[in-house]
Amino acid sequence: MAKPSTPIKKKPAPRKPAAPPQAAAAFDRALPEIAALNPDRLVAINLDIPRAVSQVLGVLPGLLALRPAIAEQLQKHDLALLDRLETYALAAWHAHLMWLSSRDPESAVKPLLAEAVPLRENLLSDAEALARRGLLDAEAVAEIRAGQGHIDTANDLVALSALFSGSWSEIAGRTAATEEEVKRAGEIGPQLLASLGVREHGAGPGPTEAADRRARAFALLVHAYDQTRRAVAYLRWDEGDADTIAPSLYKGRGRAASSSDTAAASDDAAPPGAAPAGTPAPAAPSAAPGGAPPLN
Repeated sequence: MAKPSTPIKKKPAPRKPAAPPQAAAAFDRALPEIAALNPDRLVAINLDIPRAVSQVLGVLPGLLALRPAIAEQLQKHDLALLDRLETYALAAWHAHLMWLSSRDPESAVKPLLAEAVPLRENLLSDAEALARRGLLDAEAVAEIRAGQGHIDTANDLVALSALFSGSWSEIAGRTAATEEEVKRAGEIGPQLLASLGVREHGAGPGPTEAADRRARAFALLVHAYDQTRRAVAYLRWDEGDADTIAPSLYKGRGRAASSSDTAAASDDAAPPGAAPAGTPAPAAPSAAPGGAPPLN
């Protein structure tokens, strides 16, 4: 079967993470892999986890659409990494929330909500205006508008921060939203979810255990997404749209990006061992003997 030849024109938009129960269930499914992960496979957390999760969830439908072609043309590629990518993303999201709650379990929900509610409404109104002009994905904005309740408010802020950050170079100067608001949305959303969790269920794991689980879950996500990007780069080499289908998690982390994680390196830096989406086909691990190496 010939490779798909139609370039992908629409840039996938970030999506808001799942509600805590769904994220917790994903974490439980991934926990055996998280616990068994060799410490040598951990990577530096030098990007914003909520934004990375939103990005992965946004591009996932496009990646799954390529699954049959990957299975046929890259028979040695580990398709389980793509099949479990959503689980890994939500597990990393849950682990991040548990880490936040372990750092500041006494955070009060009320003051966080007092800031979060108007911030969501302001950014959402600006996003709707931009969507009407075709500058942001209208479907993604409508999905955010549909959210209700405190949990959705928190998740919506994460999605809005990722949505604005991912298109900031195109919308800067064309919106009333500020970089500070976008950054704050990416910070306060996870903080609010963590505080809601503490209020509902009590404090989770201690700081050391929470940090370890977060690092392991993040490594699983980065590895799975990296390997999937390599398969996409091989498959879509002639079309030249691999970076649209599966953009780097490490791209565009400078202006308007949240700083809830450690300081990032250069904006276009790739994770250890990762290849850019434009890597020539021979570099794709799925084309190498034995397929993608196991992450343990």
